Amino acid sequence: MNLKLVKASLEYKEQIFNMMKEWYSTGEKIIPYSIRRLDYHDFDNYCANIEVKENTEGLVPDSTFFCLDTDRNIMVGAVNIGHYLNDALLLNGGHIGDGVVPSERKKGIATEMIGLALKECKKLNIRRVLMVCDKDNIGSVKSIINNGGILENEVEIEGGNGTEILD
Repeated sequence: MNLKLVKASLEYKEQIFNMMKEWYSTGEKIIPYSIRRLDYHDFDNYCANIEVKENTEGLVPDSTFFCLDTDRNIMVGAVNIGHYLNDALLLNGGHIGDGVVPSERKKGIATEMIGLALKECKKLNIRRVLMVCDKDNIGSVKSIINNGGILENEVEIEGGNGTEILD
């Protein structure tokens, strides 16, 4: 499996549609929020506005990437990188939000995708990266730890969240 991060573009419309259709069909909450914030069916608008360019309504500037498995030519997940933290992201969200489409979980994709996202963080001059996950989400915990994450603290947020930080 060869993964790479790509931006939403017409070149990847079919792959993004297929991934989003599968994800929405499960009824689960799609993470990262950035890929569900807008209606992907209006693809031109989706591509033009998927990334936040300036502070708006509690959002910070960010970069959103889809994770392409180049061997199979399918999207297997997505990551969103907040360029800095506001109070809300510091408490519950962190710099990187990531998600793997349900059919592709438990294959090591999240670990590799986070590694690729950390390289993007370096390009953005983000040296200390905060990631958060529910402490009961063992897959997320493992993928964070596999990328050098260490538990910084635990914060209770409407049912609980474990917070980890990557140096």
